[in-house]
Amino acid sequence: MTLAPAQRSRTAILSGAKIVIGEVGSYESNMVDIAARAQVSRATVYNHFADKEEMMFSLLESEILRLADLAKSAPTPKEALLILSREISGDPALRKMTVTDPTDIAAFVTIGTHPLWAVVQELLTKIFGLDNSSLVLHWLLGQVASPLSPAESAHQADQLSSALNANN
Repeated sequence: MTLAPAQRSRTAILSGAKIVIGEVGSYESNMVDIAARAQVSRATVYNHFADKEEMMFSLLESEILRLADLAKSAPTPKEALLILSREISGDPALRKMTVTDPTDIAAFVTIGTHPLWAVVQELLTKIFGLDNSSLVLHWLLGQVASPLSPAESAHQADQLSSALNANN
């Protein structure tokens, strides 16, 4: 699938933002550095996003959809859990933000009324079922602040998958 130039720019900007956040955190990131990482002009960044807050919201939304696509493409719920765990636990931007931006991380893992929470709940319900989505969500949120090793991810995904199957 070929992306339109505007979509390629937007994707590059969000990828650049994630790289910069992984290096310096969200507070220290700036639109100039993000534009440089994305290999676009600062004007191009502002053509897509009114400000850094809007760009960060779009990055979060993009990451949620990316993770959901990965999970949906997994052959089994156990594999979906493992993929999600490894992606969240190994994400450099999240790792950096837990050190540099703990207030943002605390707000991020606090389930609330923000529209993205409804999206997350809907996606997890489609993947794991209504009865299991809340448990999966809480397990994944715990990994934002307390990441698992790949071996721990595999072990816990296996245990959680067994528990989910027992619930059905």
